Amino acid sequence: RHMRVRPEDLYNLNDSEILKLRFKDIELSIPGTEIQDYVDQLYFELEAKGLQFRPQIFLGDEWFSPEGMNAISVPFYLAHHRLKNLEKNLMLEAEGSDHDWFMKLLRHEAGHCFDHCYKFSKRKKWQKIFGSPDQGYNPDTYRPHPYSRSFVKHLDRWYAQAHPDEDFAETFAVLLDPDCQWKKEYAKWPVALSKLEYVESLIQESAKLKILAEKGRLPSAVSHLTSTLDKHY
Repeated sequence: RHMRVRPEDLYNLNDSEILKLRFKDIELSIPGTEIQDYVDQLYFELEAKGLQFRPQIFLGDEWFSPEGMNAISVPFYLAHHRLKNLEKNLMLEAEGSDHDWFMKLLRHEAGHCFDHCYKFSKRKKWQKIFGSPDQGYNPDTYRPHPYSRSFVKHLDRWYAQAHPDEDFAETFAVLLDPDCQWKKEYAKWPVALSKLEYVESLIQESAKLKILAEKGRLPSAVSHLTSTLDKHY
């Protein structure tokens, strides 16, 4: 028999006891956590750029935007201090565990949602600028060129160079960041600047477009996962 575990109960459990729990039995939610503040900030930034879409934010097993959906999965451990410490103990870091890091990742995933909503990557001009979205890649094994001026710098490890879809999402994230003076910062990076200007034009165009993102069950939402945290790790 599986017991429901309230957030406050996690402080009374040691790591091995928490690892035996099933995801769906932990009563995690976004309202009332710092995640909600970050999501509100994202929505404010989208509104400030005149963007119409608002990604649905849910707790999943990792950072990702489900293919074709206007939704973003935020890792479950960021919803609770005890789980964040467990992640750090087992993985040596908790991705997105401070404000600036979280917002960088959230803006990046919003870039994927932007494409899911309007299907820009199907356009010939998009593919001429960024490359084919059908390219295969492994985000753990791509080999970036650190001194390239053809890509924006946003997430670590020159992540824009990992794949055309990531290049687009990173370019979008730079434009969304209210603290980034991209015209000045990339003035001497003509290729990266041209990408920024192109995505800026898509942002303006999107105000007149219909949102085409798919709806449906959110994959890997922890509220439905029957696997244990031990199996996950």
